[in-house]
Amino acid sequence: MANGLDIQKLDSVFKSRPDILQDIHKAADSPSRVQLFNKIANFIYEQTGDHTDGSSLKRRRVDIEPSQNGNQPHATETSTVEDVSNENILLEIKDISVSIPQRKKFELCFTPKHLYARIPGATTPAPGIVYAWKDIAYAFYLPVPEKSQIQHNYVLFPRNALSLSKSGTPTEDPLLFTVSAGAPKPGSIGGPNAGAASAVSDTYTTLFNWALNKCLQAAGNNVQIVAADPTKFHSKVRQPHRPKEAAVHVKAFRGSKDGYLFFLENGILWGFKKPLLFIPLDKIAAISYTSVLQRTFNMVVEVFTGENGDETTEEIEFSMLDQEDYGGINEDYVMRHRLQDRSMADQRKAKRELAENAKGKKDPDAEGEEANGQTGEDGMTELERAQMEAEQQLQDEEDEDEEDYDPGSEGESEGSGTSSEEDDDDDDDAAEDDEMDEDENLGEEEE
Repeated sequence: MANGLDIQKLDSVFKSRPDILQDIHKAADSPSRVQLFNKIANFIYEQTGDHTDGSSLKRRRVDIEPSQNGNQPHATETSTVEDVSNENILLEIKDISVSIPQRKKFELCFTPKHLYARIPGATTPAPGIVYAWKDIAYAFYLPVPEKSQIQHNYVLFPRNALSLSKSGTPTEDPLLFTVSAGAPKPGSIGGPNAGAASAVSDTYTTLFNWALNKCLQAAGNNVQIVAADPTKFHSKVRQPHRPKEAAVHVKAFRGSKDGYLFFLENGILWGFKKPLLFIPLDKIAAISYTSVLQRTFNMVVEVFTGENGDETTEEIEFSMLDQEDYGGINEDYVMRHRLQDRSMADQRKAKRELAENAKGKKDPDAEGEEANGQTGEDGMTELERAQMEAEQQLQDEEDEDEEDYDPGSEGESEGSGTSSEEDDDDDDDAAEDDEMDEDENLGEEEE
């Protein structure tokens, strides 16, 4: 019955998907199914344009489908699935765990113009996971936190995935995939450049660093892969699972989502949950510390959101940072990069000035020093002073509670018991009696 299929139109419509053609031939086992498949092929054939020769189908340019979160395609406006699929694959690496935009194992394919993910066995890119080399703005290589086995994440940020404004929405997702510390499995590397790749395949790290750098350079993109450097910044909090290794991340919350802050040479990255956020150094206007408690504090990053010289700023807050990490953040990163020259937004600065005026301790010189994260005249930084004031306030409240508590005042009639004033009066009366007795004795002696 399959002989009733319109082979010419089916081949024209599905010529890029031989797997679908094969399934159609297998499923066309009844007249009704043959008729249905022919109708589908005829409909698609007519929708693709005019066909004068009757033997070939005019190619239809189909944009890449949006990703699952509703964002726009990751390829350029002129790129299509067929365009990317027709590019020569230079290198393919199988069995790679991708977390963003989709959580799944893919094959990563390197072409002269694009990097894309492909479902194993497929011949076309996975929808929404296509990145043009020339559009990559930042690349990172970072350890995966809190894993007993060493793993690393590669993070690629295209330009359209960077948005610091709360009112703006990135039109693309970054690419996030994870590699182990070992070497690639035999047979997992393919493509014309597999031979050259084998020379640098001692580990996944050496393989991907080589492949990404080569493709970026060939596309005229001078973006470098930035890695975390523990000699320049590391957390003071001990890692229980790897106690001898310094952590290069700091635990923090962004809203209700928990994640990790990486203080890197070119900016601050928060991950690894969607949406990832990267704040370049040149976009940071100021950093402030708020909500200082006994064990934690919040960090507010004031960022420039304007374009073309517009100095409009917004604040991004990260909460529940460990107090142990304050010194490293402030001294090893903020002060080293001179990020607190304008340490507070005008509104926050005004609030502090009002508080200092009320206490009669306003000092412009000391204010300038504290704004740069240095110690004031009392030898304490702003964060340490705020913490001390919070503890003192708590102690004062406890003292007031103790003073207000009178265990003998409950359940007794008004006026019962003796007051402290009555005790004082009794003491005064006794003292007067003693003085009178002494005067009488002196009088008797004189007589």
